[in-house]
Amino acid sequence: MKGLNVVLGGAGLAVFLALGEAVPRLGLVKEAYFPPTSRIADALGDEVADSAFWTALGDTLTGWALGLILASCAGIVAGVVISVVPYLREATASTVEFLRPIPSVALIPLAVLLYGTELRSVLLLVVYASFWQVLIQVLYGVQDVDPVADETARSYGLGTWARIRHVLWPTALPYVMTGVRLAAAVALILAVTAELVIGAPGLGARIAIAQNSQAVPEMYALIVVTGLLGLLINVGARTVERRALAWHQSVRGEVMV
Repeated sequence: MKGLNVVLGGAGLAVFLALGEAVPRLGLVKEAYFPPTSRIADALGDEVADSAFWTALGDTLTGWALGLILASCAGIVAGVVISVVPYLREATASTVEFLRPIPSVALIPLAVLLYGTELRSVLLLVVYASFWQVLIQVLYGVQDVDPVADETARSYGLGTWARIRHVLWPTALPYVMTGVRLAAAVALILAVTAELVIGAPGLGARIAIAQNSQAVPEMYALIVVTGLLGLLINVGARTVERRALAWHQSVRGEVMV
């Protein structure tokens, strides 16, 4: 079944690339706005051969990784504390619901005022957007803890940290991994967006430069790179999730299927 999915996916990609080559060649769209796939591939080859491209890629990955780590750690700690401390979840519910819907791009002016085009501007946007993905999933995960298991742990004299380790964490871990996987994708989106709008070093800034200089094939080539990067991050996050949850029923059932 997996082999068939791979074949179908490859066939769909081949058709897409063929359409990308044929549409501008047939004059359906202007090549100046949408170059053929072959020209984009040539531009991608030139980018890969340029050391500045790898520097920009490293800058983007640095902002993505640091932001994701900070957001994940903060989201996990905050989620556990809010859920464990009595009445804290009710006290913070309105604040969370007020802050969570604020689009991260709305903070771009604040980031520029505080840090200019430095890495810290990217981190501010990435951490803010990714934090909520992890926090909400942790809150849902803790809420899913079996009250009977929690009361049993209490009756056996387990302290707060022991209950968190042996009861709360195993139940919440699937939710945590889902939150981190979602945050990984959001972090990449915000990292590239921040570079594109603010001008911080990275692939986004390189895309903006290509656009402003009318280097359209190079612009599309860089966009393809960001898409491939997102795909790799998603596949990697799913792999880590499966390994971390190899003991969980959902992953075991998926492997059996």
